[in-house]
Amino acid sequence: MEFDEYQKLASRTALFAKDDKEYILMLICLGIAGESGEILEKVKHLVRDDKGVVTPERREGIKKEIGDVLWYLSQLARELDLSFDEIADANIKKLTSRLERDMLNSEGDDR
Repeated sequence: MEFDEYQKLASRTALFAKDDKEYILMLICLGIAGESGEILEKVKHLVRDDKGVVTPERREGIKKEIGDVLWYLSQLARELDLSFDEIADANIKKLTSRLERDMLNSEGDDR
């Protein structure tokens, strides 16, 4: 599946109580934070309870939470009129440039 296709299909389930842009952006960003926290929580249990062994159940749980983060990110991009395909492409180009310039382990946005 292409990123833009995912973004379009996911938007069918983007139902917000208000039509207010500021409200929608706030809810989406809070959702990203919350779902990211759920990933961290699942990884914490993987380390603490399973000694770092990734069981099929843990893998599936983390996969679901990653999917939830993906949904929120796709809707944030949609609300900002950004193409998910273009975001992914630009990110790969940025990372490739950093790799070629041996700047992956540096700090800062403009490296």
